[in-house]
Amino acid sequence: MMNKWTVALAATGVVSLASAVLAEEAKSYPVNTALSATTLSGYVDTSAIWNLGTGHNQAARFVNTGPDRQDGFNLNAVKIQLEKPLDEGTWSAGYKAELWAGPDAGGLPGTLSGDLAIKQAYIDLRAPIGNGLDIKIGQYDTIIGYEVANSIDNPNFSRSFGFALEPLNHTGILASYQFTDAVGLAAGVADSATGKINVKSTAAESIKTYMAGLTLKAPESLGFLAGSSLYAGIIDGGKMFKGGIDTLNLYVGASVSTPVKALSLGVAYDYLANGTFKGSYANAFAGYASYQATEKLKLNLRGEYANDSGGQFGVKLNDEKIVSGTLTADYSLWANVVTRAEFRWDHAADGSRPFGTGTKRNDLSIAANIIYKF
Repeated sequence: MMNKWTVALAATGVVSLASAVLAEEAKSYPVNTALSATTLSGYVDTSAIWNLGTGHNQAARFVNTGPDRQDGFNLNAVKIQLEKPLDEGTWSAGYKAELWAGPDAGGLPGTLSGDLAIKQAYIDLRAPIGNGLDIKIGQYDTIIGYEVANSIDNPNFSRSFGFALEPLNHTGILASYQFTDAVGLAAGVADSATGKINVKSTAAESIKTYMAGLTLKAPESLGFLAGSSLYAGIIDGGKMFKGGIDTLNLYVGASVSTPVKALSLGVAYDYLANGTFKGSYANAFAGYASYQATEKLKLNLRGEYANDSGGQFGVKLNDEKIVSGTLTADYSLWANVVTRAEFRWDHAADGSRPFGTGTKRNDLSIAANIIYKF
């Protein structure tokens, strides 16, 4: 109900009655103002996979192409995301809440139940320090890796071996600062290396996960290399319990522009120390090439080599060596729909025969991936 002063101003024509009513409605429903900058987005991710031959033994993968997804049709995940991004204000604030529903949710540390998980949920803040200090507080994605959990944001449908070595997310605080257009730094502290929400180390109250990452971007003066980037990151996981092991992740990756406008290249190296036991190690090297063949067709190629001392990739108990090649054809047929066909080949280069029914050195699969994004 409008107050008497507003009614009097409307009667004299100083303000219009319509504007007064709108102002009162905005006052009565402040949630409308709070949500006006919030965006809703997400996707529905489906696939069909055929594993050539018999048996489903394979090297470690993310759940979207795991053994239970072979030789059939799959609903992978439904993503729902609410986000209010930072604006250009000096004291800007926002948030992101990203939820997964479906079988892929079981592969995330933030799982609430078998088919529901909080992937990210954090408050985003900007402080007017220098060029602006950005701060995330809550559950956020890991700061390392060439590939990410969201399938739609990767050049290939199946994940790399390097992805299998990396943590998926953290619960804590992350600060990032852009010194110049070419140099950026991020650093953070979080709970245990498991990434599970609110899980703390029982070894000591002071034991946390520490992380830092440095980004270098090529300036326009470097010609065709302009826009290329180099990233290096480190994550010290901290011990989960007394007598436990302290995991360490090191990552270096680069995205490189080429003189051929349609062609871009990338490289990534992951190292994990103490992943399975104290003193164990794992390495994963990957090279990427993406070629925009036509307006609708994009070809993405990934080549990999991985080795370890502790059975990190699930091929055998120790001294694993795996070579892999993945070719993905991404062809745009419908608006807002990603349609991809993929062929993947994994080869046990250590002389073992772990694939299929435990009798093959090679694992071959063909996949179709269709995602509707909104």
